[in-house]
Amino acid sequence: MTKKRGLLIVISGPSGVGKDTLIQRLLEFNPNLRYSVSCTTRAPRPGEVDGVNYTFLSREQFEKLIEERAFLEYATYDGNLYGTLTERVESARNAGHDVVLKIEVQGAEQVRAKAPDGVFIFVVPPSTRELQRRQELRNSESSRDMASRRKIAEVEMTYASRYDHVVVNDDLERAAAEVLAIINEARARQT
Repeated sequence: MTKKRGLLIVISGPSGVGKDTLIQRLLEFNPNLRYSVSCTTRAPRPGEVDGVNYTFLSREQFEKLIEERAFLEYATYDGNLYGTLTERVESARNAGHDVVLKIEVQGAEQVRAKAPDGVFIFVVPPSTRELQRRQELRNSESSRDMASRRKIAEVEMTYASRYDHVVVNDDLERAAAEVLAIINEARARQT
């Protein structure tokens, strides 16, 4: 019997909503789930590891990969380039693993066009005030960068209705259970 091709799960949401923590929890719960590490031209934040959090590339390296059509999606976010390598995603899916992408709304639109079988999940905070509190707690950006990300978050929130599912990250365990139920339901519908 051949393995079912893995699902493609796209998770988006504003900066500071808790996507990384949520995805980490999903990976702990679901051994078939694989996280596709994105590429970026931004500098690593304290504690980030190349190849684990992101694949950190120079702008020149990134642009060469664009020319080679190596990305499933890529976008500019707050002045930096971010992208998902097609080969990483396809390799894992073909091996039967479900692949989760953490990408912003521009990238999600590109993925939707190329992989309409994807499961698109938008994560929202319980309130705007809570999102601002979480962003401040990160303490990983300058006040100017934080202001820029807040403006971007306002725009991103308008995209929520374009996603298959909207999950409120008010409680990590509850939100993770909801996303797992969405994944399991999509898996069960697969032919």
